[in-house]
Amino acid sequence: MQAGTGRFLESQPMNRRDACLGLAALLALAGCQTTPRPVSPAPPPATPEPPPRPPKIGLALGGGAARGFAHIGVIQVLEEAGIRPELVVGTSAGSLVAAMYAAGRSGAELARIALAMDESAITDWSFPGRGLIRGEALARYVREQTGGKSIEQLPLPLGIVATDLDSGEAVLFQRGDPGVAVRASSAVPAVFQPVKIGTREYVDGGLVSPVPVRFARQMGAELVIAVDISTAPDGNPTGDMMRLLLQTFAIMGRSINRFELKEADVVLRPKLRGFSGADFTVRRQTIDAGREAALAALGPLKQRLAALAAH
Repeated sequence: MQAGTGRFLESQPMNRRDACLGLAALLALAGCQTTPRPVSPAPPPATPEPPPRPPKIGLALGGGAARGFAHIGVIQVLEEAGIRPELVVGTSAGSLVAAMYAAGRSGAELARIALAMDESAITDWSFPGRGLIRGEALARYVREQTGGKSIEQLPLPLGIVATDLDSGEAVLFQRGDPGVAVRASSAVPAVFQPVKIGTREYVDGGLVSPVPVRFARQMGAELVIAVDISTAPDGNPTGDMMRLLLQTFAIMGRSINRFELKEADVVLRPKLRGFSGADFTVRRQTIDAGREAALAALGPLKQRLAALAAH
């Protein structure tokens, strides 16, 4: 019995050890079954900043009769530099170039058309009357060059400035027949007959807006390139009526331009001194003058574009 008792007593410490080991195993298992901590999702990748948006460029083409061929040289240089205006607005001679450009004509096409232009194709004399030229031939020429489309159908937004003869206010045409609008914008008093649209009569836009910068802004331009083809009175002979009227316009336009051009971001002034607005024989030289002015301003223009895009 004692021997058996001894064996019994000796087995108790082993049971306690087994119990401790079992408890430890249970605790370990319990630890393995605990709910794991949720893993935080990885942060989404940073969205790259969109590239800077270039400013909306508006081209404002001023009046100046035959000097208007200089606008073509400016357009050529802008195209070659990859600078494409998103809207164009013109006054008088500038309205003719603006309409053709808005219709999708490239600078090279405009130059070919200008050099081949027959001046008699846009001149329809009228005697007697309120002007020497009716202007319907000019309107018809514009319709042909713009494919018979209305202003609002042209590929590029177009604005044409004329003067309301009754109120003296500037009027911006953005709809309707581009031929009629250009005719109205170019109706130099006493040379062209006033143009009646609805119940109102209109004459040359250069009387109130020689370079239509404010209208380019009105149409949404964030950067305005203005082309001023007017010249200061230079003492040239004014013996005939046309030269006299153009000289009068030059005198009137100087003070108006001082205010209007302040609103432009870049002003191009082709060197046209000595080029008469009545001389259509120097078209090539006039186009070249526009090119030279644009090339000279190309560096500052690109800097201005970059600065506006950065903001």
